[in-house]
Amino acid sequence: MKYIETQTLPSLGHAEVRIIAHTPEAARAVAEALRHCFAGTEQRSYPGLDGDTRLHLTVDTATPAGPARSWLAASRTPAGTGAHSDET
Repeated sequence: MKYIETQTLPSLGHAEVRIIAHTPEAARAVAEALRHCFAGTEQRSYPGLDGDTRLHLTVDTATPAGPARSWLAASRTPAGTGAHSDET
């Protein structure tokens, strides 16, 4: 039987992240990588139905840090630019 979670949306500028992994160590490694990019709340972990690990955290997407800030800034197209001359 599948469990369907109903929850309100996170506040504007935040995202809820759900990590499901075979081991707690794998889930924590992913959460740690996210925290290097985004400010976040304390993670909450739960045992899964099939012996897996479920880890939940909320990240602040409005104020990215480290690698995410660099990536987001570089990925935005400057205003007023169009296709390159070699693009059709």
